[in-house]
This record gives sequence, structure tokens and C-alpha cells, in this order.
Amino acid sequence: MRSLATLEGELVECQRCPRLVEWRQEVAATKRAAYADEEYWGRPVPGFGDPDGRLLVLGLAPAAHGANRTGRMFTGDRSGDWLYRAMFRAGFATQAEATGLDDGLTLTDAFVTSPVKCAPPDNKPSPGERDNCRSWLDAELELLPRIQVVLCLGGYSYVQALAACGRRGAVLPRPRTPFGHGSIVSLDGGPTIVMSYHPSQQNTFTGRLTEAMLDSIFDKAKALLEDGT
Repeated sequence: MRSLATLEGELVECQRCPRLVEWRQEVAATKRAAYADEEYWGRPVPGFGDPDGRLLVLGLAPAAHGANRTGRMFTGDRSGDWLYRAMFRAGFATQAEATGLDDGLTLTDAFVTSPVKCAPPDNKPSPGERDNCRSWLDAELELLPRIQVVLCLGGYSYVQALAACGRRGAVLPRPRTPFGHGSIVSLDGGPTIVMSYHPSQQNTFTGRLTEAMLDSIFDKAKALLEDGT
């Protein structure tokens, strides 16, 4: 039977998207000056967390000098600093810092992943690259049977979460509920979706997303889990 470990072994060898393969490897070879002495991961990045988790946190794709460097989603960049601090405060993470695979971080009742597994140039995967990654997210969801709430970080994540749930038989709202920070969509035959602005520097530096706002999103997710949604 396929396991998350087996899936991870298959995923990290994926080369379906020539542009993304070239980009992730170029970034890993040229590096950022601050990380010149580090060996970059430079491969697809699998999900991370508790296989029995009921909360799925869905981003967009690995960051070029974050997860593409460290090999773990939202690890080694400022977006991850914001996310894991919030998850720690909410009780889903054992520590507030995420710096590398050996930092000791573990998640409880939560799993973090993305619909696109390789770092894309300008954080913009093409429609074809998005479609090439569908089977990986679908496989992760198949192996995470207890997921009840999907916390979507950004509009792209929200659209991809809906599509993935639809492929698994959930009845999707028509017309689609617009993306909005704090909005909640309950799917017939699927999980409940909670929307949040992505903790990107574009949002956190401008104050569009504050730590209090992100904490409130995790409070909503926890309340839904406690209600047995």
C-alpha cells in the first residue's frame, strides 16, 4: 500500500515540468549570497506534518530561497516565520521557528503542503505546470483521510483546493464563493475551507495581513475542528 513516505520518494524525483526543473536547479546552483555556503535542496518539495492531522494548510508553491533551499514547505523564509509562529501559538506546531529539516519542528493535527511542488519563477506557475502537479496533491489528500478543514493561504490556493475537492467528489458552490480573508466555505461531501491572505512579504510588510489577523484565522480553524466539522 502506498504511504506518505513512498509518495515523497516518488515526488522528489519528479521532472514533469522542464521550465521548473531548470529554474529550481539554477537557483540551487547560483544561490543567494546569504546562503552561499549551504547546499540547496533544489528538488520538488513534499508536504510536511501529521499524517493523522485534521487541518490542511495549503500554500502556493515552494519559495526559491526558502523551501527550495531547505526541502520543507514554508521553512527558511519570512512567510514561513509568520506561518509557523501562528501555528505554534495555535497549538499546531511544537516551536515557532522553522529553519531546516533538522530543526526539530513537528506538527500536531496539521499538515502543510502546496498545489505546486517546485519553485516557479516569480512565484507564477503556468496552467500546464499546475495541471502536471494535480496528481501529487490528489495523492496527498488520499493519504490524509482525517482532513476536515483546509486553510487556504491566498486566492490561488483557494481555487486549487476547490478543484482538488471537486475531483474527490465534493459538491462545489455555483457560482464560486469569492476569495476573501476570513471567509468560510462548507463543501457537501468535502472539508470546510477557510481563506486567509498569504503571509507573503507583500502582505505582511504592507499591513494587509497582521499577526492578529492570522491568529484569528487559526482560531476559526480550531473552532471548526472542535465542532467536528
